[in-house]
Amino acid sequence: MKIIAHLTSVHPRSDTRIFVKQCRSLAAYGYDVTLIVADNKGAAYRDGVKIVDVGWLPGRLNRMSRTTHRVFQKALSIDADIYHLHDPELIPAGLKLKKLGKTVIFDSHEDIPKQFLAKPYLNFPLRWTIAKVFESYERLACKRFDAVIAATPFIRNKFQAINPNTIDVNNFPLLGELYTERGWNKKQLEVCYVGTIGINRGLKQMVMAMSMVKSEVRLQIGGMFSSSKLKNDVNRYKGWSRVDELGFLDRNAVKDLLARSVAGLVTLHPIINYIDAFPVKMFEYMSAGIPVIASNFPLWRNIVEGNNCGLCVDPLDPGAIAGAIDHLVGNPELASYMGKNGRQAIEEKYNWTIEERKVISLYEKLKQH
Repeated sequence: MKIIAHLTSVHPRSDTRIFVKQCRSLAAYGYDVTLIVADNKGAAYRDGVKIVDVGWLPGRLNRMSRTTHRVFQKALSIDADIYHLHDPELIPAGLKLKKLGKTVIFDSHEDIPKQFLAKPYLNFPLRWTIAKVFESYERLACKRFDAVIAATPFIRNKFQAINPNTIDVNNFPLLGELYTERGWNKKQLEVCYVGTIGINRGLKQMVMAMSMVKSEVRLQIGGMFSSSKLKNDVNRYKGWSRVDELGFLDRNAVKDLLARSVAGLVTLHPIINYIDAFPVKMFEYMSAGIPVIASNFPLWRNIVEGNNCGLCVDPLDPGAIAGAIDHLVGNPELASYMGKNGRQAIEEKYNWTIEERKVISLYEKLKQH
């Protein structure tokens, strides 16, 4: 039996991509799987996966130095056959493991150079310089790794030019996880947004839209605010009186929210690291059988309009968002039809069962090394 270690210094032990999907799938397939985390919650054993905790340290510098060193040391003690890295901060640890003759996979959840370019608190010359330096480092490192897993086809295409052993493993939903069999007539006059609550996620425009809708619909938002200032700002908006803040929601609570909602909003702003991304929440709304109101990026429009499962709008236009909400609330037969189309698309092509096969196939290939 091959021993596998998944490493993260940043993500929680319950991370959907890392634990719920990849680790559990590999354990179910028969691999000996250990997940190394840094969250101060101690050791555990869940769904066939051993979880090892190296402890949490405050501050970004600690995370990038002392915590990553702890993760590396723990990884060495496990003496795994395959190491799977989930953070760019762990690239140096991956290079050390390669020097020791280990098989290493780098899992690129996001396009990090593009993330640097989108940082508003850095001036453009500094953003550009950091992005280019990291891109060069990432390129040199990933050439040496045994494989790269990318979270989207766009990121996959970038890495395939660096490392031919690159695949995309998309964050598509688990079949049936978020779907509830419930008649459309049992829906509430609610639309929802689930995820990180931030400016670039379109919060201000969503709240402004709620002051413009003509129906009696309310907006339910589940997740944590990126800053207290943002929360204080939107609390003063007229539309906030028609918003219910739900806080963090576990998976069962998300399932219940989607079951009673008429539509799900994913109106992220057109910034460089969103335009070519696959938003997990959009596919989760589809899997729950509710129509999507999404940003009109070409990639997203191709998915939403191509599957006739929602409406695409200018995410910077509150009036357009309000109009889409009213259209779906006022046309329940259309909303139900679009919801069914979205769920069918998930069952046919956007689901974890398909992505899981890619992961297992890659591991079986690396096992021959």
